[in-house]
Amino acid sequence: MDTDALIGQEAEEAAPPAPRPKAPPIESRFLFVDVAAMRAKQLRRGAPVRLDENDRTRVHRPIPHKAERIAMEEVRHGLVLYEVPSGAEKQA
Repeated sequence: MDTDALIGQEAEEAAPPAPRPKAPPIESRFLFVDVAAMRAKQLRRGAPVRLDENDRTRVHRPIPHKAERIAMEEVRHGLVLYEVPSGAEKQA
């Protein structure tokens, strides 16, 4: 058995995940509500929370417990990626 192959495989598994890209800030409060509502639905279905308790960039507030509040904080901090359909921009 090749131990070098096993060590390389373990190193790949132990490597920290790549940092998530930040979403652009949301200017429209209507888009903010839509994105936060969809994220809250994901959280209620069991998605992991993306807020970090040790994040020093956040204001000293405890992490909320309700899915809707968690979703709003995640969207506010750019942790939720979203995509606006091209047809929606022309209608607005």
